[in-house]
Amino acid sequence: MLNISLPKFAKNLNFLMINLFFFLALFSVFVGDVCSNQIDNIMVRINNDEIYVTTNFIPDSNFIESITAGVSKEVVFYIDLFRIWNVWPNEFVKGAKIMRILKSDPIKREYSVITFDNNQTIEKRFKDISGMLSWGLTITDYKITNIKDLEPGSYFIKVTVESNIKRLPPFVGYFLFFLSQSEFTVSKKSHRFMINPLSN
Repeated sequence: MLNISLPKFAKNLNFLMINLFFFLALFSVFVGDVCSNQIDNIMVRINNDEIYVTTNFIPDSNFIESITAGVSKEVVFYIDLFRIWNVWPNEFVKGAKIMRILKSDPIKREYSVITFDNNQTIEKRFKDISGMLSWGLTITDYKITNIKDLEPGSYFIKVTVESNIKRLPPFVGYFLFFLSQSEFTVSKKSHRFMINPLSN
């Protein structure tokens, strides 16, 4: 007579089902339509001679589902200032890099965002995943430079968002070791705006 421990069998079956679920969920991240990831808006304002940029990234359903499943994401914002030339290629003037790591633990229901910016590290915790995504994927009034440091001319801001898988849940990580950790890169340009420090 075959002796099978039902509690142990059920536990193993449940473990296999969980792994299969997360494998399918994470697989959809790589084969899904990443084109739906987009930068919603870029707002540029000048206050007291300083240029400030506000922007936010809207992820697709695959991004949100993988975060919900416990996949940590590394989202990098590149905010670059360009000067426009009529004949020559646009001139890169100055840029900033803001890295945010979004961490979600669906079992403990813990959500946090770690921000790396200008050698500063800030960690912020949230009660739910919607609050984490709202704050973590938005850059508000980021100061780029002072207009007194710029030559008169026409400029624009280019925002690029890059997403990478930072960490997989331990129980599915070994299934996906062969897959790329890089997910997608999207970018968008702001409207043109004029800078003329000599008139101030």
